[in-house]
Amino acid sequence: MRHLQYIFVHGLSGWGSYDDQYKKMPYWGMRGGDLIAYLRNHGFDCYAASVAPTGSAWDRACELYAQLAGTRVDYGEAHSVKYGHERWGKDFTGIPLIPDWSRDSRIVLLGHSFGGATIRLFSQLLADGNEMERRSQDVSPFFTGGMADRIHNIVTLASPMNGTTAYDMFHDPGFDPDTVKVSLLNKGLTRLMAMGTKPDKDGRDQTDYADFDMHLDNAAEMNRRIPTLPHVYYFSVPCSLTVKQSDGTYVPEKGMEPLFVQRSAQMGAYAGTTAGGIIVDESWRDNDGLVNTISAAVPSGAPSKPLDRALIEKGIWNVFPVQRADHMWMQGGLMKHHDIREFYLDLLKLIPRE
Repeated sequence: MRHLQYIFVHGLSGWGSYDDQYKKMPYWGMRGGDLIAYLRNHGFDCYAASVAPTGSAWDRACELYAQLAGTRVDYGEAHSVKYGHERWGKDFTGIPLIPDWSRDSRIVLLGHSFGGATIRLFSQLLADGNEMERRSQDVSPFFTGGMADRIHNIVTLASPMNGTTAYDMFHDPGFDPDTVKVSLLNKGLTRLMAMGTKPDKDGRDQTDYADFDMHLDNAAEMNRRIPTLPHVYYFSVPCSLTVKQSDGTYVPEKGMEPLFVQRSAQMGAYAGTTAGGIIVDESWRDNDGLVNTISAAVPSGAPSKPLDRALIEKGIWNVFPVQRADHMWMQGGLMKHHDIREFYLDLLKLIPRE
């Protein structure tokens, strides 16, 4: 039986084990206790990565590599010049996330929300590298590729693999989100949540942030660059906590995290067409509060099938049944408390270890 190392990658505005905040409240488990410690106690070699809370998928993937390899973050010469920020980041030399990461290592990558985009782009760079970065005289091994065999499994958890209309609807002149009525309390909580997701602008190009990557057209472009690797097991876990109304809109259920109620109702009413021609119809309205359920199932164009516990295949997305839960359920909830330990224990036991 192969030894696997399980790497958990947080979503937008999240934190991991390198961050002081994790000691106060773990991202994985939240008020219910440290999920990583719980899974370790059950024999799973688990770790919680720390990547830029509002950074782009590229920057976060580079940070994840540095933590695994125990080296300094290299965002790439070509990338840093193009987007106008420093090439070098934090130095993880001597403090790697996992011990002795090598070609004999096999990792399972689990990404919640935007962490799903992070681990998917990470897998592409680990496998293929990047042609522009390879032209640099001082190139990181991350950009040379050839390390796809280190990845055993990719798991996306309520991830906007095709983007989320939570961003696009605010750029559509044909839709006014303010016409969707919710309570003043929910409006206030939404503003509070939005404050924590705004990036600290440091002069870089505005397209090098997570909020750019999560627009539908930009997610589609990223999907065109990321292959489904034939030797890797893929799982996705979509969530929904909305109910269809007679007029075709979707409204949040009573048990949804209050932070998400307004945004969920707005997404549940939105329909339109992106600048790139993606048609957002009624099928996009079902959501978990932040991510459209249809977007969390499978990257557009990738091979997929409903999860069959008796036949888990490589090179294809094994899609879990939709969980009747909101976006923060995967973390354990904040204002709503959820015990997610048994879900994750079952998930990790399901992953083949051959």
